[in-house]
Amino acid sequence: MRIGPYTLPNRLFVAPMAGVTDRPFRMLCKTLGAGYAVSEMVTSRRDLWSSLKTSRRANHEGEPGPIAVQIAGTDAQMMQDAALYNIDRGAQIIDINMGCPAKKVCNKWAGSALMQNEPLALSIVEAVVAACEPRGVPVTLKMRTGWSSEHKNAAVLARAAESAGVQMLTIHGRTREQGYTGHAEYDTVAAVKAAVHIPVVANGDIDSPEKASDVLRYTQADAVMVGRAAQGRPWIFREIAYFLETGMQLAPPLVAEVQRLLLAHLQDHYQLYGECTGVRSARKHIGWYVRSMPGGEAFRARMNTLEQSDAQWQAVKDYFDELSSRMDRIPVTEGGHHSASQVHAGAFGYEESGV
Repeated sequence: MRIGPYTLPNRLFVAPMAGVTDRPFRMLCKTLGAGYAVSEMVTSRRDLWSSLKTSRRANHEGEPGPIAVQIAGTDAQMMQDAALYNIDRGAQIIDINMGCPAKKVCNKWAGSALMQNEPLALSIVEAVVAACEPRGVPVTLKMRTGWSSEHKNAAVLARAAESAGVQMLTIHGRTREQGYTGHAEYDTVAAVKAAVHIPVVANGDIDSPEKASDVLRYTQADAVMVGRAAQGRPWIFREIAYFLETGMQLAPPLVAEVQRLLLAHLQDHYQLYGECTGVRSARKHIGWYVRSMPGGEAFRARMNTLEQSDAQWQAVKDYFDELSSRMDRIPVTEGGHHSASQVHAGAFGYEESGV
């Protein structure tokens, strides 16, 4: 599929996640089969552009294109300026955030809260497209199904966004009211797909190859976007790709491969964040990798006491050395592969999904 002038290698996308999808994580997921990855959300507030957090989020050194940056804000002119700021720093695609349910975003009418104010949402889309179009930069939009179960307006906004020049839509199958609770539903995603002519990406609860296949088939979406399921399991993208191509499960990765991937990920992470911040922010990634492995919780508790990167890196190496002496491949657990029969029964309808 294409986004403007860019042809993507496949239809498996990494969801933008604050504090997770930094450059090292995006590059790792692309190495393991993701065809597209969007940066963490970058604020439209000019006074924060020089902050260390924003500069790290806008770091794309060595990252293969297309470089996609997500921006968030509540003011059309500020969003336009933010788009141009990021284009000047390497962004090749600008994604507008209308999907984040976080209170610190929604209280300021950004993220998914914009779906409550359709005129404001559309004015932001039009301003960003007006800034990006002369630069040849496509604009995409990520949103929820609506504000609440009584106010699902994704299809209305999708048609308006398409008319304004947006070139791809991503729909998370929950309302803002749900946050990340309950189950995603995909009827709204299917309705958006039927309402527009631009590519539509399905997002929400896509945690296995079977689920990805089911969602693609049910919604007729052009791609799927994986978020939390890739935390500690970035190889999920190649698992999905293999299943879509063959209908069969790919064997779990070798323990030695996971060790190599995680140790390389940690080195990239330390390089981006520095010693102190790098060690502390790496803890969550390590915890995700080991949470379902033998002795993983005990190891995580010990690892969280370490304050130096070399000690943390060596502890991870030693843990996986010991694990590889007991097994060749990582164990398949409830959080790993899911059979088609394990897909939530109400996932494809409003009534049973709790929406």
